[in-house]
Amino acid sequence: MNQFQGKTWYEFIIRNLWRYPNRLLALKAAIAMGSLLIPFVILNQSFIGVTLALGALAGALSETDDHPKGRIKALLLTIVSFAISSISVEILTPYPILFGVGLIGSTLSFIILGGLGERYRGVTFGALLVAIYTMLGASISPQWYIQPILLPAGALCYGLLSLSLLIFHPERLLEEQLAEGFEDLSLYMKEKAKLFPSDASVQKKTRNRLATLNIQLVNSLGRCKNVINSYADAIEDQNILRPYLHKFILLQSLHERAASSHEKYDLLSKNSDNVEILEGLGQLLIQLSQAAHELSKSLLMGTDYHHPVSIRWTISALRNQIKKKKSNSKHNDLGLLLKNLTQSHLSLQNMNYNLETGLLPRVDRDEESLWIRFSKQLNWNHPKFRYAIRLSTCFLIGYILIIAFKLEKGHWILLTSLFVCQPSYSETRRRLFQRILGTLSGVIAGVLIVQILPTKAGQIILLLTAAYAFFVWLKKNYSLSVVFVTIFVIAAFNLIADRGVAVMGPRVLDTLIGAILAIAVVRFMWPDWQYKKLPKLLAIAIAKNKEYFSRILLEYDQPSEDDLSYRISRYQAHQADNSLAMAWRGMKLEPKQHQKLQKRAFSLTYLNHALLSYLSALGAHRNTPNYMTEKEQGMYKDVEETLKIAANAIQNQTPCDSNENLQSILEKLDEILNETERGIRRQKLVLLYNIAEVTEQLVQKASLINKKDE
Repeated sequence: MNQFQGKTWYEFIIRNLWRYPNRLLALKAAIAMGSLLIPFVILNQSFIGVTLALGALAGALSETDDHPKGRIKALLLTIVSFAISSISVEILTPYPILFGVGLIGSTLSFIILGGLGERYRGVTFGALLVAIYTMLGASISPQWYIQPILLPAGALCYGLLSLSLLIFHPERLLEEQLAEGFEDLSLYMKEKAKLFPSDASVQKKTRNRLATLNIQLVNSLGRCKNVINSYADAIEDQNILRPYLHKFILLQSLHERAASSHEKYDLLSKNSDNVEILEGLGQLLIQLSQAAHELSKSLLMGTDYHHPVSIRWTISALRNQIKKKKSNSKHNDLGLLLKNLTQSHLSLQNMNYNLETGLLPRVDRDEESLWIRFSKQLNWNHPKFRYAIRLSTCFLIGYILIIAFKLEKGHWILLTSLFVCQPSYSETRRRLFQRILGTLSGVIAGVLIVQILPTKAGQIILLLTAAYAFFVWLKKNYSLSVVFVTIFVIAAFNLIADRGVAVMGPRVLDTLIGAILAIAVVRFMWPDWQYKKLPKLLAIAIAKNKEYFSRILLEYDQPSEDDLSYRISRYQAHQADNSLAMAWRGMKLEPKQHQKLQKRAFSLTYLNHALLSYLSALGAHRNTPNYMTEKEQGMYKDVEETLKIAANAIQNQTPCDSNENLQSILEKLDEILNETERGIRRQKLVLLYNIAEVTEQLVQKASLINKKDE
C-alpha cells in the first residue's frame, strides 16, 4: 500500500518539508539550481547552466532573515555586490599586481561591511564566494562578461523564488526563529533533567553539555530579537507582532526558569530521602521539554498547541509527596523548585490568554548608526578588523602561490581559506580538520558514485542531490556538508568538461594548502590567545551578573509592567557567561604553551555560571509577594555591592578586599539556617547563602587571575 495513501500532498509537504526549515532551504536551492541547470544542459550549454547554478548556490548562502521588504533590499544589495565582485575579477585577472591589490582591498572592505549587521554579513560573504567562483571559471568562460552576468542572475533567480514563498506566508521567518528557540529550550530542559538525581561523574558531563546548549539557546534568542526588529521596522501596525512578541517573552521567561538552580544538586542527590522526589522533578522537566518541542512543532506547522494534561498530574503527585515527607526532619523540602517548574507549566498552558490586552512588549534593539558601527571596527584591537587582515593575508599568499607555481585550479586554495579561516585559533583549527576530512571523504564517495552515474542525466541528479544534502547538513554537521559540496563539484566539472574526477587530485592538494595556510596565518599573525582575553571577559561577566542582580532586586522593590531593562540585563549576563565558557573551551584547542590559566579558567567559568544559575532562580521568583524580608534584602544588596567592587578591581587589575563582608554574611546566614525549620522559608535562605558563597569563591579566584602561576 502506498505510504502516502489517505494523506494529501499538502499534508505531506507540511509534515516533511515545511516543518523543517533546513529541508525547506535545501529544496528551494535545489529547485532554483535545477530550473537553471537542466534547460542549458539539454541545449549543450553546460557552462552557462552550471554557472547559473553556482550563482543560485551563493545566493542561498547569502540569504538574510528579513521581513519581505527588507529581503527585497538585501536581494538588490546581493545582486549589485555579486556583479561588482565578479566584474572586478574578470577585469583585473590579466594584471597580477593590480589583482593582488584589489584582492586585499575587496576582502578588507567586504569583511568590515559584514560587521555592520546580519543583513550585510551574509551578502558580503557571498560576494567573496562569487569572486572565487569567477576565478575558477575564468579560464573556461567564453567571454569576460559571461560570469558577471550569469552569477548574479543565478542569485536573482533563487532570491525571487525564496521571496515569493516568503510573500505567500510573510510571518514564516518569525515562526522559524521562535520554533528554533523553543526547540533549543526543549533540548536544554531534557539535558538538565539528568541532574535529578545524579552523581558527580554524571553532573560534570551534564554541565558541560548544558553549557553548550545554553550558548545555542542564547544565540537563538539573539536571532529571534533581530527578526522581530526587522519586522517591526517594516510594518506600521505593531499589533500584528503581538502574538510573536508574547511568545518571545515566554521563551525568555522559560529560559530563565530552566537555567535556574535553587540548591546544590550533588548534595541533594546524596540524601536518599530526596531521591524519589528528585526523580519526579526530573520526569517533570522531561515533560516540560516535550511540551516546548510540541510548541516548536506547532509554530512550524501552523497548528494549535495543545498543552499536555499529564504535566498537571505529575505536579499534583509531587505536591502530595512533598507534603507527606514534610514531617521528616532529614528531608529537604523541594517546594521552591517545584514552584518554579509549576510556573513554567502554567506559562505554557496559559500562553494564549489575554493576548490582546496590556502593553505591547518591547524588544531591545541596536540604536547605533551604521557609521558608528563601521568606525568602531576600524581599530587594530577590534576582532573583526584583525580577522579581515588575516583573511586578506591568506588570500594574498594563496594568490602568490598560484602565480609562482602555476597551479591548475589553484583558486581552490582561496576557497578553502575562506571557509577555514575563522576569527579565533580554536575555531580555525576545528574547521581545518572538518574541511580536510569532508573533502577527502567527498572525493572518495564522488569518484565511486560517478562510475555508477556516467550519463549527463546521472550527473544532473547527482549534482542536485548533493546540493540538497549540502544545505540540509550545513548547520548541523559541517564535515558532512563538505562531503556533499565536494560531490557537487565533481558533478559540475563532469557536466562542463567531463573532468570531474581528473580535477579531484588538484582539489585535494589545494584544500590541504588552503587549510594549512589558514591555520598558519591565525597561529602566527597577531594571535589572540584566550588566556590574554580571560581577565577582560571575567570582568565583563561579573559586571553583567552584578547588573542582572541589581535589576532583580529592583523588581522586588518596584515591580514594573514593562520589564525590558530587566530582560536586557538577563540576556547580557548570559552572553557574557557564554563568552567566558567559549574562551575556556577554545583554550583547550590552543597550543599547550598557550594554555595558561586553563585550570583557573575552568574554575572561574564554573563559578560564574553557578552564580548566574542562582541569580536566575532568584529572578524566577521576583513576582512572588513578600518573598524576602527587609533584613534579607539588605544582605542581598551587600552581596551585590561586593560583585560591583570585584568587577572594577579585575578590570583595573587592582586587589579586591571585599570578601570580609561576605564572610560575615555567610556566618550570619549559617546561624539563621541552623535555627530555621525545613520548608520554603529555609529554601529561600539556602538560595541566598548559595549566592553569597559562590560570590565569595568567585571573587577570591578572580583576585588571582593576573598571577602567572597555575
